[in-house]
Amino acid sequence: MSLEKYVSFATKSFSLPDICIRIRTLLDDPCSSANDIGELISLDSSLSAKVLRLANSSLFRFPSQVDSIAKAVNIIGGEALYNIVVAETANSAFRYFDTQLINLDKHWFESVYCGIVGKYLARASKIRGSERFFAMGILQNLSELVVAKRSPELYKNYLEQETDMQLEERQIAHFGFTFSNCSGNILENWKLPLVLYYPVMHANDVGRQASDRDIALLALATKITAIQQSKKSIDDIELFSEDEANSIDVDMYDIANAIKYADRETAKISMLIH
Repeated sequence: MSLEKYVSFATKSFSLPDICIRIRTLLDDPCSSANDIGELISLDSSLSAKVLRLANSSLFRFPSQVDSIAKAVNIIGGEALYNIVVAETANSAFRYFDTQLINLDKHWFESVYCGIVGKYLARASKIRGSERFFAMGILQNLSELVVAKRSPELYKNYLEQETDMQLEERQIAHFGFTFSNCSGNILENWKLPLVLYYPVMHANDVGRQASDRDIALLALATKITAIQQSKKSIDDIELFSEDEANSIDVDMYDIANAIKYADRETAKISMLIH
């Protein structure tokens, strides 16, 4: 099955909740205010509770309690709040494409781990809007669930293959694309912002990793997650080239701290929106 057919299957099967579209519309409207966004989110009590829990979590580290959606919008910012809503939506999408071939709780945990590492490294690299890396890390492997749901036999063959190939090479050999590339195309079709879908779409493109900071950082977070979850030594694998290191401006000290932070916080944060 072609990439386009998997993307079509995903986008026709699961649509973004109306709240995501309406928040995006408000953010793109220069006449809207933080109060408008706060009032919209407050209409959904479940979403409001999750947003407030995340706003008060270690993900943001605010010195005082965020006790209202309006305050969350003012302190966090509209774009950061939108990324939280997108991350919460990802949880619904994961559940929709649940399949017996994938341990959903483990898949969710690893996706959140990647998002936390990405956000931490983005902040260390002084990238504005670091919250988007939390959403991108979570959404990057959404399509693995989509592929397993739509083509279970092909996915089983992929799992059972014994090979020394890298994961992205195995995915291309079996499906003709990487899961990250497929996920990025799904996000584009859901009309998420370019800054969210483009790095996901090209996370496995080595050429773009060397020239695009967002892509390089997301690729790094993905490698770190794979290494940590497989319990391999991070010293045995080349995490990034010299060009990529210069692009994202993080070092092994930042990476070690990102791992410690993600190891400590992932379980707590994943439960806040799961």
